Amino acid sequence: MKILLSTLFACLIVITTVSAYAQQPQLASYRETAHILVDEMVQNQTTAFITLSSTSPVEMRVPTDLNEKIQGTANVTSVVITNANNCVLGVQDQDCVLVNIVSPALIETYNITDIQSSARKIGDSLIDNINKAFSLNAEFNSVYVTPKAELNKVLGTSGVVSGNRTISVIYTMPSTQSSYLFDGLTAVLIPKQIRDDGGFYSVAQTMAQDANSTVTFAITPGQNASLYQLQVAKHFPIKNKITEIKPLQLFGVDKLDKSSYFNVGFFPLNSIFQVVVLSNENLVITGHGGTLAPTEIKNNQKVPTDLTKSGWVFDPESGHQIGAVYLFGTGTSVTDKDLYLTIGSASGSQIIENTTNTTTPPKLSIDYSTYVIIGIIVAGGAAIYLFMRR
Repeated sequence: MKILLSTLFACLIVITTVSAYAQQPQLASYRETAHILVDEMVQNQTTAFITLSSTSPVEMRVPTDLNEKIQGTANVTSVVITNANNCVLGVQDQDCVLVNIVSPALIETYNITDIQSSARKIGDSLIDNINKAFSLNAEFNSVYVTPKAELNKVLGTSGVVSGNRTISVIYTMPSTQSSYLFDGLTAVLIPKQIRDDGGFYSVAQTMAQDANSTVTFAITPGQNASLYQLQVAKHFPIKNKITEIKPLQLFGVDKLDKSSYFNVGFFPLNSIFQVVVLSNENLVITGHGGTLAPTEIKNNQKVPTDLTKSGWVFDPESGHQIGAVYLFGTGTSVTDKDLYLTIGSASGSQIIENTTNTTTPPKLSIDYSTYVIIGIIVAGGAAIYLFMRR
């Protein structure tokens, strides 16, 4: 999926250069992603995510002093605030602040005392600023080394947020409801203009009212800018064989609207819906709502040829991992009629039109933490801060 999404963004550049007379695609720094992860391999659950992200401190208002301190602290790969239960092994019924550190040299000393003391010094240098910025009262709990997470390899994510031989300094505070944490974080982070413009933000707000939801905010420092991601997730245990996916029922809404924040231009890749299915069985997408987006094969990768057209891009369509991205085109809203998918066994099903041959990956042993930030982690060097355009 990471390859497909990266290719979509590369496709934006190509289409912009060749579509002289078409509506010109643009890329903004603020992005909204809706994602369904059906995991039959390990956790045996389906998770619905809404992720709001930006590299702009105007669109995600992290205090400058905190951001600069995180950027300037060596080996810190992310700072995460979450109310996910069991944020790491052994921490239950508490909200967490995690200061994640990657230091292979420190880990490879195999000296637990040194690892704990060195990591805690780094975490302690940041926690007061974090507490102050978000009105938290997190206190030191423990230092935890996250083992290598194979899910990052499967999904193509970096692991800097969800864990990949990462040392996490854990600070905890009393557990709060998702609605409370979401309201508290967004009051600090999200400008009123974006809140009022609705879109996926409104879906996230609705999801946060559910007792089964979790809220996670992550700051991931980069060379030129930090990436800020706010995510709301809902989890559903898989009890029966899944043959149909109706995403909007999982999100708890009747339709999925793009944010009107993007009404100032054509931003086809700033609002994206994704589905990933991980299974021990060889599956295939057998049917879908809506249409298929026009595509072509470039460098063995399926890419859309016209971003003004709405519809699905499937890649891969069959195997132990299947993936789908729905593009809005010039549209602004979709319903279950557009977004549903049907899946079945590849051995007894006919693959839908426009299928490309895929190689079935080997069965994987997956170990990953109880929350995963899933979003489009693409540096926005050419991205537009929409606040600057108004």
